[in-house]
Amino acid sequence: MRIAVPKETQPGERRVALVPESVKRLVKKGFTIEVEAGAGREAGFLDAAYAEAGATVTNDRQTLLGTADVVFKVNAPDEDQLAAMREGTGLIGFIRPLVDGETVRKLAGRKLTTFAMELVPRTTLAQSMDALSSMATVGGYKAVLLAAQALPRFFPMLTTAAGTVAPAKVLVLGAGVAGLQAIATARRLGAMVEAFDQRPATKEQVESLGAKFVEVPPDDGEQAETAGGYAKELSEDYKRRQAELIKQRIGRADVVITTALIPGKPAPRLIPADMVAGMAPGSVIVDLAAEMGGNCELTKPGEIATSPNGVTIIGLLNLPATMPAHASQMYSRNVEKLFMHLAAPEGFKLDRAEAITQGCLLTHAGEVVHESVKAIAGEATSHA
Repeated sequence: MRIAVPKETQPGERRVALVPESVKRLVKKGFTIEVEAGAGREAGFLDAAYAEAGATVTNDRQTLLGTADVVFKVNAPDEDQLAAMREGTGLIGFIRPLVDGETVRKLAGRKLTTFAMELVPRTTLAQSMDALSSMATVGGYKAVLLAAQALPRFFPMLTTAAGTVAPAKVLVLGAGVAGLQAIATARRLGAMVEAFDQRPATKEQVESLGAKFVEVPPDDGEQAETAGGYAKELSEDYKRRQAELIKQRIGRADVVITTALIPGKPAPRLIPADMVAGMAPGSVIVDLAAEMGGNCELTKPGEIATSPNGVTIIGLLNLPATMPAHASQMYSRNVEKLFMHLAAPEGFKLDRAEAITQGCLLTHAGEVVHESVKAIAGEATSHA
């Protein structure tokens, strides 16, 4: 099988889908790998490193994509890349299928066999393939660094000749992978950390990192998460109690980091404008849900904004791309593991009854085959 790794074309994207260490392992297993010149440069992986690992480096993007059996990408291919790929080619990458039905429809129209990295099931067997968790780790870490840079005070407690400086108070909303990494990073910097999550099962993880768990118990019999471990929408009464607690805690916080996302839906609005108005001037909010509209009402996706009372609200997008070296390394390992799970000498196994394949196979033979995405792609077709 011929594996192609083109350069990412999305503005601001600095990651690459495959790094030299993965190339070396795949070449040893007998795969032919071709990399577009400059594909890894922004992440610190030069063409010479790919060549040394056994890949062929080429400037001819059309031939690279037109002769590939499978294409590894970070993001979905753009129009030119898609047009260059021949029918039946395999594609592995982040496709955003739950929010971008139009792209899914185009992939099906080109008769590509597409595997969406964000649909890899969160199971023990698939843990090494879980790119969402890998990128969330990067995002949670970087969020704290951005907050520390914007906050006009120290994070740790300091005893100085000028007296004692109290530590910063950090509130993390959402204790998934990104939230837990944010907690750990803020604690390493010496902050006092509290965390809220609607899933009671996260309490032990939060406390193990040295943070205080702030809890709003769900109503009797109400489940706070899906079978796959994601947060789910709860009752209006729960949302009311949640808002009351968050408002109380936010008013005391120097930094708030929000990470709450529900797959395929707008980000839940956790921080309305009146809560921001209750924060002290100079406080910072880092909204990791900005891409889906934001957890804060005043978030401006892609921007750093300032509220009327002087709160900095950071809504920057694609934080993993700002740490491209390690983000690419982690993503590359995830893609490599998924590919080796799916690959066979003659192509892909495509065992549709197997859990991982069933979970992430998006399009095949001109059809959208993922049950959860069919309706979304259908809506895109009807709007076209």
